[in-house]
Amino acid sequence: MPKTTFITGANKGLGFETARRLTELGHTVLLGARDADRGRRAAAELGARFVQIDVTDDASVAAAAADVAANEGRIDVLINNAGITGSVVSAEELTGAEAALVLDTNVAGVVRVTTAFLPLLRASDAPAVVNVTSGLGSLALTHDPERVESKVIAPAYAASKAAVTMLTAQYAKAFGDVRFNAVDPGYTATDLNGHTGTQTVTEGTDAIVTLATENPGAGTGRIIDRYGPLTW
Repeated sequence: MPKTTFITGANKGLGFETARRLTELGHTVLLGARDADRGRRAAAELGARFVQIDVTDDASVAAAAADVAANEGRIDVLINNAGITGSVVSAEELTGAEAALVLDTNVAGVVRVTTAFLPLLRASDAPAVVNVTSGLGSLALTHDPERVESKVIAPAYAASKAAVTMLTAQYAKAFGDVRFNAVDPGYTATDLNGHTGTQTVTEGTDAIVTLATENPGAGTGRIIDRYGPLTW
Protein backbone atom coordinates (compact mmCIF):
# COMPACT_ATOMS: atom_id res chain seq x y z
CA MET A 1 0.00 0.00 0.00
CA PRO A 2 1.49 3.39 -0.98
CA LYS A 3 2.24 5.90 1.74
CA THR A 4 -0.12 8.83 2.14
CA THR A 5 1.78 12.04 2.84
CA PHE A 6 0.38 15.44 3.83
CA ILE A 7 2.60 18.49 3.20
CA THR A 8 1.84 22.02 4.42
CA GLY A 9 2.94 25.04 2.40
CA ALA A 10 3.32 22.85 -0.68
CA ASN A 11 2.24 25.10 -3.53
CA LYS A 12 5.80 26.38 -4.11
CA GLY A 13 9.43 26.11 -3.07
CA LEU A 14 10.60 23.24 -0.90
CA GLY A 15 7.07 22.01 -0.29
CA PHE A 16 6.25 21.78 -3.99
CA GLU A 17 9.50 20.03 -4.83
CA THR A 18 8.97 17.59 -1.96
CA ALA A 19 5.47 16.88 -3.26
CA ARG A 20 6.84 16.33 -6.77
CA ARG A 21 9.55 13.94 -5.65
CA LEU A 22 7.33 11.93 -3.32
CA THR A 23 4.65 11.64 -5.99
CA GLU A 24 7.28 10.22 -8.34
CA LEU A 25 8.26 7.75 -5.62
CA GLY A 26 4.69 6.48 -5.43
CA HIS A 27 3.33 8.36 -2.42
CA THR A 28 -0.25 9.54 -2.39
CA VAL A 29 0.48 13.22 -1.81
CA LEU A 30 -1.97 15.60 -0.19
CA LEU A 31 -0.81 19.09 -1.11
CA GLY A 32 -1.68 21.56 1.62
CA ALA A 33 -1.70 25.28 0.86
CA ARG A 34 -3.39 28.41 2.15
CA ASP A 35 -4.10 29.94 -1.26
CA ALA A 36 -6.77 27.84 -2.97
CA ASP A 37 -6.00 28.90 -6.55
CA ARG A 38 -2.26 28.32 -6.25
CA GLY A 39 -2.80 25.10 -4.34
CA ARG A 40 -5.18 23.66 -6.92
CA ARG A 41 -2.84 24.56 -9.78
CA ALA A 42 0.13 23.01 -8.04
CA ALA A 43 -1.78 19.83 -7.20
CA ALA A 44 -3.07 19.50 -10.75
CA GLU A 45 0.45 19.88 -12.12
CA LEU A 46 1.76 17.09 -9.89
CA GLY A 47 -1.19 14.74 -9.83
CA ALA A 48 -1.66 15.31 -6.10
CA ARG A 49 -4.84 16.15 -4.18
CA PHE A 50 -5.22 19.70 -2.91
CA VAL A 51 -6.32 20.31 0.68
CA GLN A 52 -6.75 23.91 1.77
CA ILE A 53 -5.07 24.73 5.08
CA ASP A 54 -4.01 27.91 6.85
CA VAL A 55 -1.71 26.79 9.67
CA THR A 56 -2.44 30.00 11.63
CA ASP A 57 -6.18 29.28 11.77
CA ASP A 58 -7.57 26.63 14.11
CA ALA A 59 -10.78 26.21 12.10
CA SER A 60 -8.89 25.83 8.82
CA VAL A 61 -6.59 23.18 10.32
CA ALA A 62 -9.56 21.29 11.78
CA ALA A 63 -11.35 21.42 8.43
CA ALA A 64 -8.26 20.08 6.63
CA ALA A 65 -7.98 17.18 9.08
CA ALA A 66 -11.69 16.42 8.65
CA ASP A 67 -11.26 16.48 4.86
CA VAL A 68 -8.43 13.94 5.02
CA ALA A 69 -10.33 11.80 7.52
CA ALA A 70 -13.33 11.66 5.20
CA ASN A 71 -11.30 10.92 2.05
CA GLU A 72 -8.13 9.01 2.93
CA GLY A 73 -8.84 8.00 6.52
CA ARG A 74 -5.18 8.16 7.52
CA ILE A 75 -1.80 9.66 6.74
CA ASP A 76 1.54 7.92 7.07
CA VAL A 77 3.75 11.00 6.90
CA LEU A 78 3.08 14.59 7.98
CA ILE A 79 5.54 17.18 6.68
CA ASN A 80 5.26 20.49 8.54
CA ASN A 81 6.85 22.73 5.91
CA ALA A 82 4.79 25.94 5.95
CA GLY A 83 6.72 28.93 7.24
CA ILE A 84 7.45 32.63 6.81
CA THR A 85 10.50 34.83 7.37
CA GLY A 86 8.51 37.84 8.51
CA SER A 87 9.37 41.48 7.87
CA VAL A 88 12.92 42.18 6.75
CA VAL A 89 13.85 44.80 9.35
CA SER A 90 16.84 45.43 11.57
CA ALA A 91 16.90 43.87 15.02
CA GLU A 92 16.28 47.24 16.65
CA GLU A 93 13.17 47.77 14.51
CA LEU A 94 11.66 44.34 15.21
CA THR A 95 8.33 44.64 17.02
CA GLY A 96 6.54 42.19 19.26
CA ALA A 97 3.68 41.95 16.79
CA GLU A 98 6.03 41.01 13.95
CA ALA A 99 7.80 38.42 16.08
CA ALA A 100 4.46 36.99 17.20
CA LEU A 101 3.34 36.58 13.59
CA VAL A 102 6.47 34.58 12.72
CA LEU A 103 6.19 32.41 15.83
CA ASP A 104 2.46 31.87 15.25
CA THR A 105 3.09 30.59 11.75
CA ASN A 106 6.34 28.69 12.19
CA VAL A 107 5.90 27.24 15.68
CA ALA A 108 2.26 27.37 16.75
CA GLY A 109 1.37 26.28 13.21
CA VAL A 110 3.35 23.08 13.73
CA VAL A 111 1.52 22.50 17.01
CA ARG A 112 -1.92 23.10 15.46
CA VAL A 113 -1.34 20.77 12.54
CA THR A 114 0.37 18.05 14.56
CA THR A 115 -2.39 17.97 17.18
CA ALA A 116 -5.17 17.91 14.59
CA PHE A 117 -3.53 15.20 12.47
CA LEU A 118 -2.43 12.87 15.29
CA PRO A 119 -5.54 10.65 14.99
CA LEU A 120 -4.88 10.29 11.25
CA LEU A 121 -1.22 9.45 11.89
CA ARG A 122 -2.16 6.86 14.48
CA ALA A 123 -4.26 5.09 11.86
CA SER A 124 -0.98 4.29 10.07
CA ASP A 125 1.21 1.27 10.76
CA ALA A 126 4.36 3.43 10.79
CA PRO A 127 3.50 7.11 11.30
CA ALA A 128 6.15 9.78 10.93
CA VAL A 129 6.28 13.56 11.29
CA VAL A 130 8.94 15.62 9.51
CA ASN A 131 9.39 19.18 10.75
CA VAL A 132 11.28 21.57 8.50
CA THR A 133 13.63 23.60 10.68
CA SER A 134 16.75 25.61 9.71
CA GLY A 135 20.42 25.87 10.53
CA LEU A 136 19.63 29.47 11.48
CA GLY A 137 18.08 28.04 14.64
CA SER A 138 21.28 26.20 15.59
CA LEU A 139 23.64 27.63 18.21
CA ALA A 140 26.52 25.60 16.78
CA LEU A 141 26.05 26.66 13.17
CA THR A 142 25.31 30.33 13.87
CA HIS A 143 28.54 30.56 15.89
CA ASP A 144 30.69 28.87 13.23
CA PRO A 145 32.39 31.59 11.13
CA GLU A 146 32.83 29.11 8.28
CA ARG A 147 29.07 28.68 7.94
CA VAL A 148 26.72 31.02 6.09
CA GLU A 149 24.33 30.80 9.06
CA SER A 150 26.78 32.86 11.14
CA LYS A 151 26.44 35.80 8.75
CA VAL A 152 22.64 36.11 8.84
CA ILE A 153 20.76 38.23 11.38
CA ALA A 154 17.07 37.30 11.45
CA PRO A 155 16.03 37.21 15.14
CA ALA A 156 12.38 36.20 14.80
CA TYR A 157 12.91 33.60 12.09
CA ALA A 158 16.00 32.09 13.74
CA ALA A 159 14.24 31.94 17.12
CA SER A 160 11.23 30.27 15.52
CA LYS A 161 13.38 27.55 13.96
CA ALA A 162 15.22 26.93 17.23
CA ALA A 163 11.77 26.43 18.73
CA VAL A 164 10.76 24.02 15.95
CA THR A 165 13.85 21.94 16.64
CA MET A 166 13.12 21.72 20.37
CA LEU A 167 9.45 21.09 19.71
CA THR A 168 10.48 18.12 17.56
CA ALA A 169 12.69 16.76 20.34
CA GLN A 170 9.91 17.15 22.90
CA TYR A 171 7.31 15.49 20.69
CA ALA A 172 9.70 12.61 20.03
CA LYS A 173 9.89 12.04 23.80
CA ALA A 174 6.15 12.51 24.34
CA PHE A 175 4.89 10.21 21.57
CA GLY A 176 6.40 6.76 21.48
CA ASP A 177 4.05 5.62 18.73
CA VAL A 178 4.90 8.35 16.19
CA ARG A 179 8.38 9.19 14.86
CA PHE A 180 9.25 12.89 15.02
CA ASN A 181 12.32 14.18 13.22
CA ALA A 182 13.52 17.55 11.97
CA VAL A 183 15.36 18.55 8.83
CA ASP A 184 17.62 21.45 7.93
CA PRO A 185 17.23 21.89 4.16
CA GLY A 186 20.33 24.09 3.91
CA TYR A 187 20.74 27.40 2.08
CA THR A 188 18.34 26.77 -0.79
CA ALA A 189 17.17 29.17 -3.48
CA THR A 190 13.50 29.87 -2.66
CA ASP A 191 11.16 32.83 -2.29
CA LEU A 192 12.06 33.00 1.41
CA ASN A 193 15.56 34.28 0.61
CA GLY A 194 14.88 35.97 -2.71
CA HIS A 195 16.40 32.97 -4.50
CA THR A 196 19.86 33.81 -3.19
CA GLY A 197 20.43 30.31 -1.81
CA THR A 198 23.29 28.25 -3.19
CA GLN A 199 21.38 24.96 -3.36
CA THR A 200 18.67 23.96 -5.81
CA VAL A 201 15.25 23.04 -4.45
CA THR A 202 16.03 19.44 -5.31
CA GLU A 203 19.16 19.53 -3.15
CA GLY A 204 17.19 21.34 -0.46
CA THR A 205 14.60 18.57 -0.33
CA ASP A 206 17.06 15.68 -0.18
CA ALA A 207 16.86 15.37 3.61
CA ILE A 208 13.09 15.85 3.68
CA VAL A 209 12.64 13.01 1.20
CA THR A 210 15.06 10.87 3.21
CA LEU A 211 13.00 11.26 6.38
CA ALA A 212 9.72 10.74 4.52
CA THR A 213 10.87 7.48 2.94
CA GLU A 214 13.23 5.91 5.48
CA ASN A 215 12.74 2.63 7.30
CA PRO A 216 10.36 2.87 10.30
CA GLY A 217 13.20 1.70 12.53
CA ALA A 218 15.45 4.64 11.60
CA GLY A 219 14.73 6.41 14.87
CA THR A 220 13.04 9.45 16.35
CA GLY A 221 14.14 12.76 17.83
CA ARG A 222 16.81 13.33 15.18
CA ILE A 223 17.88 16.34 13.13
CA ILE A 224 19.47 15.79 9.74
CA ASP A 225 20.58 17.71 6.68
CA ARG A 226 21.33 16.28 3.25
CA TYR A 227 24.73 15.11 4.44
CA GLY A 228 23.53 13.25 7.54
CA PRO A 229 22.82 13.73 11.26
CA LEU A 230 23.32 17.14 12.87
CA THR A 231 24.16 18.16 16.41
CA TRP A 232 22.40 21.23 17.62
